[in-house]
Amino acid sequence: MSIAMPRRKQVYKITYPNGKIYVGMDLTGTALYMGSPSAYAQIVADLELVPDRFELTLRKEILWESETATDAEVRAMEMKLIRETGANDPAIGYNKLPRHRPDSRVDSA
Repeated sequence: MSIAMPRRKQVYKITYPNGKIYVGMDLTGTALYMGSPSAYAQIVADLELVPDRFELTLRKEILWESETATDAEVRAMEMKLIRETGANDPAIGYNKLPRHRPDSRVDSA
């Protein structure tokens, strides 16, 4: 008899070798899931990789996780963390949504 483990829904950040980031979510709790960024072609171009023939080291950091959050709550947290990390700013990351607005970031200086 197997005991069902609760799914840990997560929001994670992947850091690529060039320092750019991608923030994504996993609703299944799969530890090795690395997302499917819509900017795949841009990532390959930025890293000067040949598709289907490269070696790549990525860093995956769990930014937030929950065993009780609804899918909608996970999606909302993903959007919040995309904005907070700047992952939707093309100079910083690969997230395409929410659309980056340069005037929306607060300058702390």
